[in-house]
Amino acid sequence: MSTDFADVVTAARSIRNPVLPGFHPDPSILRVGDDYYLATSTFEWYPGVRVHHSRDLVHWRPIGGIIDSKRLLDLRGCGDSNGIWAPDLTWHDGLFHLVYSDVASFASGYWDPQNYLTTAPSIDGPWSDPIKLHSHGFDASLFHDTDGTTWLLAMSADWRPGRDRFGGIEIQRYDRHQQKLVGNPQIIFTGTEAGLTEGPHLYQHDGWYYLLTAEGGTSWQHQATIARSRNLHGPYLADPNGPLLTSLNRPDLTLQKAGHGSLVQTQHGHWYLAHLAARPYTPLGNCVLGRETAIQKVDWPTGGWPSIPGGIPADDIPAPDLTPHPWPNQPATDHFDNPVLGPAWSTLRRPATPDWIDLTTRPTHLRIHGGQSPVGKQTPSLVARRVGSTHCSLETVLEFDPVDHRHLAGITAYYNTANWHHAYLTRADDGRRTLELLTCNHGRLTTHPHLTIDTSTADHVGLRATFDGPTIHFTYNLGTGWQTIPHHFDATILSDEHAATVIDGEPAAWGFTGAFLGLWVQDLGNDGIHADYHHATYHEH
Repeated sequence: MSTDFADVVTAARSIRNPVLPGFHPDPSILRVGDDYYLATSTFEWYPGVRVHHSRDLVHWRPIGGIIDSKRLLDLRGCGDSNGIWAPDLTWHDGLFHLVYSDVASFASGYWDPQNYLTTAPSIDGPWSDPIKLHSHGFDASLFHDTDGTTWLLAMSADWRPGRDRFGGIEIQRYDRHQQKLVGNPQIIFTGTEAGLTEGPHLYQHDGWYYLLTAEGGTSWQHQATIARSRNLHGPYLADPNGPLLTSLNRPDLTLQKAGHGSLVQTQHGHWYLAHLAARPYTPLGNCVLGRETAIQKVDWPTGGWPSIPGGIPADDIPAPDLTPHPWPNQPATDHFDNPVLGPAWSTLRRPATPDWIDLTTRPTHLRIHGGQSPVGKQTPSLVARRVGSTHCSLETVLEFDPVDHRHLAGITAYYNTANWHHAYLTRADDGRRTLELLTCNHGRLTTHPHLTIDTSTADHVGLRATFDGPTIHFTYNLGTGWQTIPHHFDATILSDEHAATVIDGEPAAWGFTGAFLGLWVQDLGNDGIHADYHHATYHEH
């Protein structure tokens, strides 16, 4: 047996969590035949509803996102951590069904959540024009009953002051032929004492209806709760043994915030839970990688409640009895030699359309036409990928000819409009092309004029951003070798915890995503400028 093959077989014997590192929250897991799919939330990023594919629950490959055009969803003007929340992917009558929520706000008890449904014969599409469902609440999902009926579940929001804003789990019939909701909605579960009941998924098993929900909020008190009933419309009794899964009061665990998830049954009848989790840099500290996806083995005896050993998330679990199916390694370097962006890349608030993303005019280059400022929420020009490790880097070489200070192009470590670090080329008042650095922390800009570098002598400029645990550093290359910029930038501001701001009990800002490394071009004068990136190399160290 060769060493490489032995390594593959050994790795295939266990699922190593998180299976989707970096920003991949609210997983909806689905099996169709021998294929497994994981759909996760994407908020303000395109393509929306990121999907990964596996055949053994161990090895996962990205296959891009489903919401890839404004026809399916327009995120123009979308606020930070608004947009697509908690998608739900099901398979019925030869079609994939995707339900997703577009949440427009979360202040003062209002969410303005519009739910949509789109279908496709293949995970690769084509996806149908979206059908508008209700806006009663977010985290909507479909349940296809054995009698042929289909039902929509969602968290039921209650805006009224003094009421529980998480009013329970609501169910309403969806008529697939009329393509609309029919009948009246009904609350079937109001949750446990943990509160903040959301993220419903319904399953039929062993003569029971099982309702899986997320509770306790999305931070350290998060949990997955299971309840059951003999009748679809309840009443649902929560498991008297407590939550199915939680990290609460266990700061020693690697995986924190364990909760929101969904269940899948293998071809051999075994059950697994895909759930969100996070890995803080310090105990109960900032989670720069965002909320990630992990998988746990579920024991589900006949007539009994589903359970997970200890009710806590494990770092490694035995893999299912499925043939190991590793995928080819993704190349570290993207040479931009395809006509479309690869599945590792995301774009902010607008899809990667030819009006600003150009991969053909100059082959083997990514040309990005400049967009709005860092606070602009209509037409930003940011192409980025998720940070998947506490030690990683993104390196590129670019050509850029700015005319004045309104033109910026470079590399960024980014969380949202209010929290980022940017190393960029621009034009100084004296005519020099310079490399400058800028930090935004809770919306406050900090310049670093002592770090400015004259790059006028170089046609091509290499830039690299490196995450090194809690710090970030930038390096540059003017053709004479890499030079480190002598400053450590704070990586922990690129986290859910740092982004969240609560004033008088109300969220003024929230954080539900994760850190990105990206290529950012700004044309603040709308002068038609662009930057050409020769390649981009992502390494995890």
